[in-house]
Amino acid sequence: MSRGICPRVNSCGSVWILSAVIFAASVIDVDAYSCHEVRTAFQLRQVGPLHRVPETPGTDVDLLVCKHQGPSCCTRKMEESYQFAVKREILHNIQSYSYELEHLFSGHSDAFQDMFQYLLSFSQGHLSSLLEGTYTPLSRHALPHVNQLFSSLSLYLRGANVSVEASVHQFFNNLFPLVYTRLINPGIEGSMMMASEMGDCLRMIRQDVNPFGPHPAVMAQELAGALGAGRQLGLALEEGLEVINATEHVSLSKECVKGLVKMVYCSHCRGLTLIKPCVGYCLNVMRGCLASVSEMDQAWRRYTSLLEQLTHAMAGHHSLELALLGVRGHVNEALLYAQLHGPLITATVDKVCGLSTGEPTSMQPTSPEVTTSTVTSSSLLPSAVPSKPLPEQWLGQLAHLRREFLMYLQRYKSFFAALPEMLCEGENVVDDSTCWSGDDVVESYSGRVVGNGLHAQKQNPEVKVRTPNPTLAEVKERLERFNQETQERFPKLGQMEAWDELGSGETEEGSSTDCDDEDGCQASGDGQTQTSHTEAPSEGKPIVRQPGGGSTHENPSKPPSVKVIGGSACASWMRPWSLALLFAALCLQWTLF
Repeated sequence: MSRGICPRVNSCGSVWILSAVIFAASVIDVDAYSCHEVRTAFQLRQVGPLHRVPETPGTDVDLLVCKHQGPSCCTRKMEESYQFAVKREILHNIQSYSYELEHLFSGHSDAFQDMFQYLLSFSQGHLSSLLEGTYTPLSRHALPHVNQLFSSLSLYLRGANVSVEASVHQFFNNLFPLVYTRLINPGIEGSMMMASEMGDCLRMIRQDVNPFGPHPAVMAQELAGALGAGRQLGLALEEGLEVINATEHVSLSKECVKGLVKMVYCSHCRGLTLIKPCVGYCLNVMRGCLASVSEMDQAWRRYTSLLEQLTHAMAGHHSLELALLGVRGHVNEALLYAQLHGPLITATVDKVCGLSTGEPTSMQPTSPEVTTSTVTSSSLLPSAVPSKPLPEQWLGQLAHLRREFLMYLQRYKSFFAALPEMLCEGENVVDDSTCWSGDDVVESYSGRVVGNGLHAQKQNPEVKVRTPNPTLAEVKERLERFNQETQERFPKLGQMEAWDELGSGETEEGSSTDCDDEDGCQASGDGQTQTSHTEAPSEGKPIVRQPGGGSTHENPSKPPSVKVIGGSACASWMRPWSLALLFAALCLQWTLF
């Protein structure tokens, strides 16, 4: 009996095992056709409402983009969500790559403007101290005109439609009536019944009478040159920010969006949520989508080159600092010139404005401290020596900003050409194993990989580019126009060489450092000797009359035989030194005297 039972037991066991295998197979089959992973990816990537994803694949799905044979975990509504998602994701990725570039431009634009405004404020205080300390009779009435001048220069550096030359000449026009009535002919204003009419007449004839000699024109020319490059650099950075902003918010064509959905999400429809696109496939899609962006490459490269040249022109030789610090010297020289030519100016004004003023009396010393009949060598200091040096933390700051800005700028010269490649790097694609080709999983992408630009997209197998993006085409045209206008305004930009500050102990070839200012030096390159008896009016030292009415200066309009850089009298051998060493040397000279 037992032998008969045992076969039955074995037979029952076989039936149970077969049933278990069939059940397990059915469970595996159900899991294989579940859309659970698709739903998870849909939720994690915040593509859209989760209820749009089916629990199991459908076999009768009419899709527009992700078409394929067999069951699919996608629906029409999911495709719509995918289109919104890829547009959001691609723009986010573009912004993530352009963020550092945008920060570079906006941050340095603010930093440059802060430095400009500090230098303007320092120079304004520098000039005000000259007027208050040396030309007290006119200082109170002249300070509002000083404020107006530097306010105009500030607006100019910020990009306002202001003329530097006109602002400088307006300053001297307003200064002339004060100089005429308080320095050349002190007390005349109180005796005039028609002070307003006299002031108007003096302002109108200032440029014809030329009471300040060449100094207003020289000052205007130096400021216009130095501040012009700084202003154009600020405008250039603003233009660059507009280009970046247009790129970050570029509108994507329908063909581009379909290509992106096919590349990023169509594999999900088959349950393949972890597969990544092939590199060549990704490049074709991105180059097609960003064809109009890549078209800006040449204009952008030219633009970054102009940025470099403008930065060198503005800060490479410390021209902006020296031009602003030289304002005090130019104004001082102009006022001394007017005092020297007082009789001639009075005679001319009397003829033109019909003012009977008598003999000018301003040729007497305006300071009781000067009583000698000769000007000693100790009073012949450079007219633009600061009354106090720039704070140490600001010395060379503009040059440091220049070097930092140019270093970072090098990374972004090819930004628009390299953007498609950057979007197809890292974890976004697969290069050395199986990958997604848009239609299936393959070992490598077999399609032709096209280049950048609109013309190359004619052969693009993934994205059809029909017309250029009108917004980006306009941005490109505006950038090209800005480049052209900058080049026309500064035709010598390309001829300017970068000037790096020399380290301690380094000098240019042929320069001399083994001499003292008090002993006299041979200026390199011009063959002229600078001595301690250079005939130049000194700041803070009013004109001294010789007995009999003669001046100690035989030819006041003749400049001294020294190099003048930004209004400062500096021997040419000093040019290679940094601004910090320049100020240190001048301040030491001031202390010694």
